Amino acid sequence: MYKFLLITLILLPLPNTFGNGVQFVDVTYEAGIHWTHVDGRSGHKFPMEILGSGAVFFDYDSDDDPDLYLINGAPLPGYNMTEIPINCLYQNNGDGTFTDVTQIAGVGDDGYGHGGAVADYNNDGNLDLYITNFGKNRLYRNNGNGTFTDVTEEAGVTEPRWSTGCSFADYDKDGNIDLYVVNYIVFSLDEENPWCGLKEKGIRAYCKPDNFVAQSDVLYRNNGDGTFTDVTKATGIFNPNGKGLGVAWGDYNNDGYTDIYVANDSTENLFYRNLGNGEFTEIGFMIGVALSENGVVENGMGTAFGDWDNDGWIDLTVTNYTEQTNTFYHNDGDGFFTDLTSTTKTAKITYPYVGWATAFVDIDNDGYGDVFVANGHLHDNLKELGQEGTYEQRNMLFQNMQDGTFTEISQSLGPGMLLEDVSRGATFADYDLDGDIDILVTNSNTPPRLLRNDGGNRNNWLQIKLKATNTSSDAIGTRVKITAGDLSQIREIQSGDGYLSQRELKMHFGLGNHKNVDKIEVRWVSGSIQIVENTPANQVLYIKEK
Repeated sequence: MYKFLLITLILLPLPNTFGNGVQFVDVTYEAGIHWTHVDGRSGHKFPMEILGSGAVFFDYDSDDDPDLYLINGAPLPGYNMTEIPINCLYQNNGDGTFTDVTQIAGVGDDGYGHGGAVADYNNDGNLDLYITNFGKNRLYRNNGNGTFTDVTEEAGVTEPRWSTGCSFADYDKDGNIDLYVVNYIVFSLDEENPWCGLKEKGIRAYCKPDNFVAQSDVLYRNNGDGTFTDVTKATGIFNPNGKGLGVAWGDYNNDGYTDIYVANDSTENLFYRNLGNGEFTEIGFMIGVALSENGVVENGMGTAFGDWDNDGWIDLTVTNYTEQTNTFYHNDGDGFFTDLTSTTKTAKITYPYVGWATAFVDIDNDGYGDVFVANGHLHDNLKELGQEGTYEQRNMLFQNMQDGTFTEISQSLGPGMLLEDVSRGATFADYDLDGDIDILVTNSNTPPRLLRNDGGNRNNWLQIKLKATNTSSDAIGTRVKITAGDLSQIREIQSGDGYLSQRELKMHFGLGNHKNVDKIEVRWVSGSIQIVENTPANQVLYIKEK
């Protein structure tokens, strides 16, 4: 049944009734992004090959346009190449194009990379960059002059285990941004790689996570002097049973303290409630976000918080493996979530796909968060293995219908959303400064896709750039509520959500036909509240904490 549904969607594109005709165009090459992801495969089916890598949009040079950092893999045993792949930093030229400044900036890490996140960890006003690897991770301190310095060892955040997602937040509200690192499984290239697949036919496949031992994530507390301390056990975060990929911070119960959600691959997802005293308690099962609606453990990949129904409580979504559905958890405002995947009308659509990156993002500026999902299978030899589906898959955009349901409309959004790739990460920013959100998708073993949003700015919008003074200058964790007529929205500045990626920290609000924002309420991490009234639409508003 689901195979037939997939074919039907491909053959019968829907008319575009979304955002006055939003179209996405692949502008990767013309934007100057000439880079290819390398997973280092050689037929041995090493498990790191399937995860891919993410990307980071951040304004590293403080010139008010988002720059792009792309994370690469590395050669594995049996893989031959003449040029070693590295991560690359592309500076935004402000005219729709980018320039490769990797060597000048000093951020060309050649490790086997997966994820990235940014924050101003030393409160000097410049965004720093953390990268997760299969192997030692990297912390690059932004020197404020277009260059970075690798300070991983002296900062104490090397984390030699296999790390995937990562994210910054000031969990203890001491003014110094802390770091959560997600770890995956125990695996070493020095040991024998398990043989999985159809042995009788000699057809090898990637092994399931069940074949490997899990690892605990790690929480690093920022000491305020350029160093971090591992407080995993002291804070109640230690859990040796997770096989984590995605992580997101968000204040789910509106108590002013940011909480943690981790998407695990084949083990229960974890939800750590911040107790406000420097400790956490794991409550995922109790509040309804550890398992599927049917009480089944799933293969969680990416995850994101977002208030999809604009009721003032942040909801949650998680991407999963094929023959599972991407999950939509609704925040009921009473400390619990309800799995509304079926009622959102997304279940049947996502069932045949392997989902990775995801995000709540208002693509058409109507004031309601739509949902983007990056798809791509694990196995490049599906047919040989006797499995259904395709290796390359199209990505999806679910339009928020403003009634608790979503409609998948990628077929009508132009050539950029019709492409079929083996996608993994995704990051979001208004890279061309035209008032709508664009998408950068990373793909395994091929170039990324920069998808320019044409038409999203036909509705009104407001972008807000915050600068904190009583906490970390990047204002990560700050919540903003805006009211425009009968439209009310909340957003939180988040670091490293989705899948292995980081979106632009500048906040973006769609306003529909509202030409003025009546009230902006900023709840800083420090706890102070700041009000701004009567703000015209279609501008970037700068707010500094008083």
